[in-house]
Amino acid sequence: MPKHRIPVVSAGAALVCLAALGSAPGGAASAEALTMAQPSPAGSSRFVPGPCPKPPEPIEALSDAKCGFLEVPENRSRPDSRTIKLAVATIPAASDEPAADPVVFMAGGPGADTIDDIPFLVDSGLNKDRDLIVMAQRGNLYDQPNLACPEVDRFNEQAVGLGYDAQQAEQIMLKAVTDCRARLVAEGVDLGAYNSTENAADFADLRSALGIAQWNVYGYSYGSNLALTYLRLHPEGIRAVAIDSIAPSQYVTLPWTWGSTAEGIRNIFAACAAQPACKDRYPDLPGLLTEQVKKLEAQPLTLNVTPKGGGEPVRTVLDGGALLNLIVAFTPRPKDIPAALDELARGNPERFAQARAGGSVQKTGEFAHGLTNSIACAEWAPGYTESDVLKAGQKAYPGWPDTVLAQPPQLPFQYPVCGVWDVPDRASVQRVPTYSSVPALVVSGTFDVKTGASWAKGVADNLSRSTSVLVPGIGHWVVPQSPCAQSVLASFLARPTAPDTRCVDGLEPQPFTIIPK
Repeated sequence: MPKHRIPVVSAGAALVCLAALGSAPGGAASAEALTMAQPSPAGSSRFVPGPCPKPPEPIEALSDAKCGFLEVPENRSRPDSRTIKLAVATIPAASDEPAADPVVFMAGGPGADTIDDIPFLVDSGLNKDRDLIVMAQRGNLYDQPNLACPEVDRFNEQAVGLGYDAQQAEQIMLKAVTDCRARLVAEGVDLGAYNSTENAADFADLRSALGIAQWNVYGYSYGSNLALTYLRLHPEGIRAVAIDSIAPSQYVTLPWTWGSTAEGIRNIFAACAAQPACKDRYPDLPGLLTEQVKKLEAQPLTLNVTPKGGGEPVRTVLDGGALLNLIVAFTPRPKDIPAALDELARGNPERFAQARAGGSVQKTGEFAHGLTNSIACAEWAPGYTESDVLKAGQKAYPGWPDTVLAQPPQLPFQYPVCGVWDVPDRASVQRVPTYSSVPALVVSGTFDVKTGASWAKGVADNLSRSTSVLVPGIGHWVVPQSPCAQSVLASFLARPTAPDTRCVDGLEPQPFTIIPK
């Protein structure tokens, strides 16, 4: 992601955090599950100073950062586990008199490049009064090993020219996943060790290795899930926890991606209806979306489209599944969705087609699809089936084509993928609520179509000293997009039990784009 761009997730990157509705199988914490969740030590962890990562686009904040690797056991439950290395960068506080307790960041994904998030964190003021510590979660870019799957990146480049849910797309994707898995296993990677329990233990070891008595935790999307897991398993040394765009660990499954997606889209359309100009110009957005999903799924558009960044035109297929998933991927922006749907209905698919064509340009080898699959297949998929995904989709969007509803938003073919990936079921370990009296800030955006804002309440209810903030008109990963949310977070870090949330009062979504009839 370019340094000063608001974070956007590519539809082709299968990057998602899932918020489910209702209790999932394995939601209660049995004694066996708690034992499984606490891996026994296998060797020692240590921090080794070293050079900072060097991204293709230089990150200014890394120029005076202190970097290195956290060395940890790959699998703490195995005495003979090999050691892996996790990239760490400490960004110094901007203040001349920083607070003694730093902020540690837990990124979304899982599998996204954590280092690439640093500019957004700095621009959001995370290091204003405190050092900011960023660690690439195990398996990410700059780690050793890196669970990237160039094979899947190459599939994503091809996928724009295929139907979103086409059999051919599934076959090519499964071949890519099979090849990636075989390569990683041949390199000695223990795929089952890349899970949220080990991930949380890595952060606990980092605090100890750096000699930090207390720190503050900030995580978004999957990072909120990880932060809750970390708080549950390793509460010592945590001064305060801020979570953004919540993916509650007790609810995260594949079927209820549909609940979050429907909630976010419903909120976007309701906000349009609340603005007279938008309501007058686009009087029936739910009906318009349904009409276009059905139409495109029955008769997909096949176009030659030049990606937004330039280059040669690429074959681009726009069907119902692709349309829905472009909206989930934040392309186009929520304020432009009504206009884009209206244009599409009038025979101009340019906004959606160009966004779809953008998937043909992948940063090969930068996204850790292996980490995504290890966590999704161990923690999100078990206990449900493809039939459950379809039923959840039918509940969210009655009357839509089953071919669209059969795929969890942004994770197409995930159950067949999990059949290939073959990692142990960890649902009973991970789908456990977190109860804590540590001060917490729970931040959600009404336009979030990945982790629906309503699922934050169940988390906040279990955090006895929590403050909840709902920011109108903001989508996934609220803080970088909202100056008000940045102010609330800064106030929370200064006074965790009494943050100033007054700026939220009276906030409204920005005006939607209105195009001539």
